[in-house]
Amino acid sequence: MVAVLTPLAYIAQRWTPSPRTLQRAALTAVVMSVVIVVTGGAVRLTGSGLGCDTWPKCTDDSLFATPEQGLHGAIEFGNRMLTYVLCAAVGWAIIAARSTKPRRRGLSRLAWSQFWIVMGNAVIGGITVWMDLNPWTVAGHFFLANILLTVTTLTWLRTREGDGTPRPRVPRPVRKLSWALVGAAAVLIAAGTVVTGSGPHAGDSSDVPRMPFDWATAAHVHAVFAWIVCALAVAMWLVLRVVDAPADTRARARDLLLVLLAQGGIGYVQFFTDLPEVLVGAHMLGSCLVLISVLRLAMSLRERPRTAAEIPAQSDSALSTV
Repeated sequence: MVAVLTPLAYIAQRWTPSPRTLQRAALTAVVMSVVIVVTGGAVRLTGSGLGCDTWPKCTDDSLFATPEQGLHGAIEFGNRMLTYVLCAAVGWAIIAARSTKPRRRGLSRLAWSQFWIVMGNAVIGGITVWMDLNPWTVAGHFFLANILLTVTTLTWLRTREGDGTPRPRVPRPVRKLSWALVGAAAVLIAAGTVVTGSGPHAGDSSDVPRMPFDWATAAHVHAVFAWIVCALAVAMWLVLRVVDAPADTRARARDLLLVLLAQGGIGYVQFFTDLPEVLVGAHMLGSCLVLISVLRLAMSLRERPRTAAEIPAQSDSALSTV
């Protein structure tokens, strides 16, 4: 009896991506995860959240935006189309991870988890439209997008190392401090969704409900968590110098501080200038960069050697026959 290959197994038999191609595939998914967050923010900031009346169609009678829906419909429909670009990037990452030799099952599972997160968030996005931009579902939509960014970033970082047993590069207390930093960053992002949900940018008309919190108070709470993250980042930078951590790890701690400095500056300026849309969009981009920087720092505190000799990669330009 002849075994039937799945499409992925068939491709993997005939193509082996180079390490650089694998890393680029994973990085493309990271970039598109950031793009989908920023463009999703643009939909809300332009008041286009209900530019398409329903989901999965744009109207009850049309899959596409119609001229009657104007600019808001085009913006919302354009953001929906970017989801397909994101799916293509995730698909490339899945194919590259599956085709790597020797096979890396952990990396493949990470890549596949991106697909399921995208599908889940698409459904939540549809529910958000059905519920007329309920702020709680909007917050869930944004938070799941950040989970996707987390997984794509971890996948990208894993492509740059092997599958051996992790070996610490710094003492255990420093690693615990890094996980406290990761946890604080997650709480900071969650607090940011409350600021958004109670703030003035509802995503459509003024009739869209808001979270039952005072916006200024929510912003102050968010700022408190931001200062906690900054304090932990400074502590990490100092401790890494004290324990003489590797140069690349100290560089990532420095990069995190720079990103936090820029993000904090944007946050305070937007607060005192009544939340101009451009600055709010920049702040959303900054939140993605903060998350990526925190994860890069945490992952740099250990190393994973390769467990088997690499098989020379075939040409990436085309599939070759066996």
